[in-house]
Amino acid sequence: MKSPSLTALAAVLALSTPALAEKLTPERIFADPALSGPTAKGVALSPDGKRVTYLKAKPEAANVQDLWAADVKGGEPYRLIDSAALSSGAKELSEAEKARRERARVSARGIVEYSWDKQGRFVLVPLDGDLYLDSVADGKVTRLTQTPGDEVDAKVSPKGGYVSYVRDQNLYIKPLSGGAETALTTEGKDALSFGTAEFVVQEELDRFTGYWWSPDESRIVYTRVDESTVDIVPRADIGPRGATVVEQRYPRAGRPNAVVELYVRDLASGQIRKLDLGANQDIYLARVDWSADGKTVYAQRLSRDQKTLDLIAFDAATGAGKTILSDTDPHWVEARDDFTPLKDGTFLWSSEKDGNNHLYRHAADGKLIAQLTKGDWPVSALEGVDEARKVAIFTASMDTPLERRLYEVSYAKPGRPKALTPAGGWWSAKVAASGGAFAGTYEDPKTPPQTALYDNAGKRVRWIEENRLAEGHPYWPYASTLPVPEYGTLKASDGETLHYEILKPQGFDPAKKYPAILAVYGGPHAQQVKRNWQSPSERTYLEAGYVIFRVDNRGSGNRSAKFMRALDRNLGTVEVEDQLLGAKFLAGLPYVDAGKMGVMGWSYGGFMTLMLMTADNTPFKAGAAGAPPTEWSLYDTAYTERYMGKPDENKAGYAYSDLNTRIDKLKPGSLLLLHGMADDNVIFENSTRLISALQAKAIPFEMALYPGERHSAPRSKTKGLSVLKTHLEFFDRKLKGQ
Repeated sequence: MKSPSLTALAAVLALSTPALAEKLTPERIFADPALSGPTAKGVALSPDGKRVTYLKAKPEAANVQDLWAADVKGGEPYRLIDSAALSSGAKELSEAEKARRERARVSARGIVEYSWDKQGRFVLVPLDGDLYLDSVADGKVTRLTQTPGDEVDAKVSPKGGYVSYVRDQNLYIKPLSGGAETALTTEGKDALSFGTAEFVVQEELDRFTGYWWSPDESRIVYTRVDESTVDIVPRADIGPRGATVVEQRYPRAGRPNAVVELYVRDLASGQIRKLDLGANQDIYLARVDWSADGKTVYAQRLSRDQKTLDLIAFDAATGAGKTILSDTDPHWVEARDDFTPLKDGTFLWSSEKDGNNHLYRHAADGKLIAQLTKGDWPVSALEGVDEARKVAIFTASMDTPLERRLYEVSYAKPGRPKALTPAGGWWSAKVAASGGAFAGTYEDPKTPPQTALYDNAGKRVRWIEENRLAEGHPYWPYASTLPVPEYGTLKASDGETLHYEILKPQGFDPAKKYPAILAVYGGPHAQQVKRNWQSPSERTYLEAGYVIFRVDNRGSGNRSAKFMRALDRNLGTVEVEDQLLGAKFLAGLPYVDAGKMGVMGWSYGGFMTLMLMTADNTPFKAGAAGAPPTEWSLYDTAYTERYMGKPDENKAGYAYSDLNTRIDKLKPGSLLLLHGMADDNVIFENSTRLISALQAKAIPFEMALYPGERHSAPRSKTKGLSVLKTHLEFFDRKLKGQ
């Protein structure tokens, strides 16, 4: 489960703001152009280092993206591929592609992904189920496929000889020099697929592919996924024009998972070898990588209970494998993308074994060489490596969990990390394959996301998307009263520090008392409180006269292993306690009306909303719960078992968090329940069982259902606006009596 839903590079932007800000309406939030301005998404540096590519929304259609590029040496950014020139966008995507996009939380249309070949000669663009290839040399765009089925998870092979893709559950390759496609597998159908990542691995382990090219493109490793053992959960997909029943393979907690096997194929000979993942098939294939020389395949095998992560090294020629490293934890081990094989045969790895996530270097046989980072702070992610200078480049929050910066540290002679970006806000970065240059994106509460190209010392080379908050920016009419959070800390019952943020209403008067809303997610790993750009949609609550409050409870991310594992086997306990602590603090503020407090959240936030509203002596008068898991045994294996174990191993924990057992404590008429009627993640049954229980006890509540919508909160112009206005109208009635 994922959390439903970058710097003034000078010290301060010198702005002359409008004399009087306009009122920001819900209608303007969902109008074009996007209020946060032209932001660059999916940023990548070309392998030759000559240009930067990125996705950018059309000014007239914020939900439709084109592919843009900027030359490193200068000049204005230019549109590389106009999605409208290739597709009308009217094609109905296949169920598989819809599900894949939902797993990746992709709601845009047009060009939503692309990839470079390792030589920097081609850019591959999947668009509405077909494939297009942009030739960098002459700018010519060629359509590669035009088939009834969708080509998904497409890639250009490392040397640019082939394009590969999955269609109708089989893996194909097609030579770019011309010629017919070749099916590398032909047996895929029904519950059997090749080259894919199964639902639960996409949703909970963030692996979205099921095949991997060797560096010299002579071999390809792929998965064989057999879901025949996985329960079929009939799911009603209720849309605006009727309903269909989808026979979804959905592995609920305690039930069987898919059986995944791994194979390597030699393209020249056609020889296929199975890579033995062990006698126990009840495991997760978390990650697969190739060594730099293409001789070794590395597979990360995660145990079903997620307490052991093994790194297995396979000889690509013989298929022989050996476990060279194991990471264990009495609670759970994280599957990360930090494993990086180096050209000298060593590799980089991350682990929380010292209490925080840190980087390590290991020899080819798995022996530890050195710990690269240490301290009472976690590494967010290993972003890249510059092997010429022997440095690892990573993001981390060394000074405060509220800010994130980019750092580098030597892996040859580890020492104190060097900051590559300034403090003050939140950085993300895409590091070049070599040389250490990076595309960095910065944001803070006063700065919408800004993206630029930086050299390996952190010096800005050029803007990619400056997105300066100045006259002409979409947000400019509202900039004089830009809401900036106030930050602070609370102490949890075990002494841990909890960070919070408060947003005050527009035209705030400290002598008045205002209704307040606790905006909650609260689930494992998610971090809400940070110094980043605030969503413009929240300002509508401030315009309506509400105080908005957030607190990151124990279990949330970017903290120590101890902090994040505090809710192990006890979902709905310490995180609820921490949110109630935050609510008590909020109620005690002199400008908050303690009798007019609400709570809202989506997904895990919906679960938390219901837990908080049914807590003893709840301080909340009203709550809006979106797509809530109401009984954890209905949710998927990988997520639920990681935190709760299997249902038969933790009966008390599952029973305590079953919301149907708590509804007697719900204040009549205080609940707004929202859910997408085609949700394939938190299945609609989670809400229907709650609805039935409430009706059986004649407890009044309100409901808003969204035909055709899946798990993420609806974001389209019409339905997104509906969700926002429904929330505002509900809280106006319940908290303000309007």
